[in-house]
Amino acid sequence: MDSVHESRFVYVTFIRTTPERLWAALTDPVFIKRYWFGMHVETEWTAGSPWTLTFADGRVADAGEIVEVDPPRRIVIRWRNEWKPEMKAEGYSRCTMDLEELDGAVKLTLTHGIERAGSTFIEAVSGGWPKILSNLKSLLETGEVVLKP
Repeated sequence: MDSVHESRFVYVTFIRTTPERLWAALTDPVFIKRYWFGMHVETEWTAGSPWTLTFADGRVADAGEIVEVDPPRRIVIRWRNEWKPEMKAEGYSRCTMDLEELDGAVKLTLTHGIERAGSTFIEAVSGGWPKILSNLKSLLETGEVVLKP
């Protein structure tokens, strides 16, 4: 992507866990609900499979497809907002989660970008991802989330 014509959000966190345990937390729909404020993810976690994120009431929040899966190292999702017309109109973004083991911890790098300057969607996710990933980190390390739904 040409940085002049894109919006990108990058978040890096270090979680005291194993790559396998973090991978399970990122891909298990029951565990995801615990740190992602009750959201439900549905997918087969295989390249080309559909991916949906739904609110607790069943409305589709986001949808797309799995682009790449390399357990327990990398997930790439083609991702579009489905519930806000102005964000849906921006089209598909790309969300990449890279896991790297480092001395008893895992470095999780999340990159969420779209080929559009000034994206409203990327601005929105840049506020949401830190809350979601803080909950994930806390849940894996302490057994409790930081922020309640």
